[in-house]
Amino acid sequence: MTAPPVIVWFRQDLRLADNPALLAAAKTGAVIPLFVLDDETPGRWKTGGAARWWLNESLAALSTDLEKRGSRLILRRGRAGEVIDDLTRENGAREIFWNRLYEPFHITRDTAIKASLESRSVKVTSFNASLLVEPWTIKTGADEPYKVFTPFWRAASGKIEDASPAAAPKTLRPPAVWPRSESLTEWRLKPASPNWARLFPDHWSPGEAGARKRLSDFLAHALDRYADGRDRPDQNNTSRLSPHLHWGEIGPRQVWHAARAAAEREPKLERHTAKFLAELGWREFSYHLLYHFPTLPERNFRPAFDSFPWDDNEAAFTAWTKGRTGYPLVDAGMRELWATGTMHNRVRMVAASFLVKHLLIPWQRGAAWFWDTLVDADLASNSASWQWVAGSGADAAPYFRIFNPVLQGEKFDPDGAYVRRWVTELRDCDNRTIHRPWDASNFASLSYENPIVEHNRARARALDAFAKLSGARA
Repeated sequence: MTAPPVIVWFRQDLRLADNPALLAAAKTGAVIPLFVLDDETPGRWKTGGAARWWLNESLAALSTDLEKRGSRLILRRGRAGEVIDDLTRENGAREIFWNRLYEPFHITRDTAIKASLESRSVKVTSFNASLLVEPWTIKTGADEPYKVFTPFWRAASGKIEDASPAAAPKTLRPPAVWPRSESLTEWRLKPASPNWARLFPDHWSPGEAGARKRLSDFLAHALDRYADGRDRPDQNNTSRLSPHLHWGEIGPRQVWHAARAAAEREPKLERHTAKFLAELGWREFSYHLLYHFPTLPERNFRPAFDSFPWDDNEAAFTAWTKGRTGYPLVDAGMRELWATGTMHNRVRMVAASFLVKHLLIPWQRGAAWFWDTLVDADLASNSASWQWVAGSGADAAPYFRIFNPVLQGEKFDPDGAYVRRWVTELRDCDNRTIHRPWDASNFASLSYENPIVEHNRARARALDAFAKLSGARA
């Protein structure tokens, strides 16, 4: 009698190499790879528009990779618990493998699914494929979660496994009968009318192969400039791995080991590698915070901010989203975001700070906009980073740290190349006025907005608002 197949439930682990759930399943017999589009469980945090484009491309790539190994990807849409229950009954599957997720709604859902399956004698085995260290393994000496990054990363770094990432299985045994599958086309994950993502393919190559190439290119051509050049939006000094990491097309252990190996081959890269890996550490810290403080995406981590005097001006918010604030660096970042689904990290900080501190618009609105427009929208990183900028989060930026967008532009985009690329109205400005175009003699003819707020006045208003908060300065 033929043994029933096992199910591998792909989620945010869309790769074959170093995928512990897939590797374990492949050792048991016939495998049914499954992806469920569950838009109901996350509620307001269902996958945003830009990330849905990425998901479509990544699933297509995964499907092709599976077919090369004699398998295929089964697609089903609906509540994951119901979909999996139906699939196990259809095929008589007695075992399911998945890699863990850490968003609060996913934890609740997966716990319920596991209990339901095990009540029917269907075995569930889960693994860690998306973090270097799992959140519950890192505690302070007082047995509490860390709230400051540096000691967290020091503790976490000591727990990272040295084992090399595992290779992808060469073949996967198919089941006797393939179950029904939906198609990516009918899911309509890609925008159509209008196709606002039309330029995305010029900037990205979703999928496991694209992730590996992105990492190898970064290590070969940019790692040696990373520590000093990562803040320059006019230069290609960053890895741009975040969407690949979010969807699990490459795992953090693969990135960690590849970067460490590069530094061992060339000791001069050590300083740059340490800085780069600390960015992986911030991602880990963000998941640590989300796991231990599940209200992080909606509520202020520091309750003092619950009484902050926000000025939720709709016209100002719209100007910010459209890159029409009158501040070239902010506007360049917001336009880059709309055109490519990403924004340079330094500019993200400046643009986020401008929304929260210059305009006094709640950080939650900015986080929601990023959630829908970033291809690398990640609930943990997005929430922790917005709260950091706002000053309301763990290990937050000091309340008095209010970026001057003009000075930031002059420092990190000194020749104006980044601004000229995205704010084409200013392409003929000279370097002296590119970040302060209102000083140009021909400003009236540039078709560019006056600043919607004056920096010094906005800064004073923000500082006054912070000063009134009890505990905001802590």
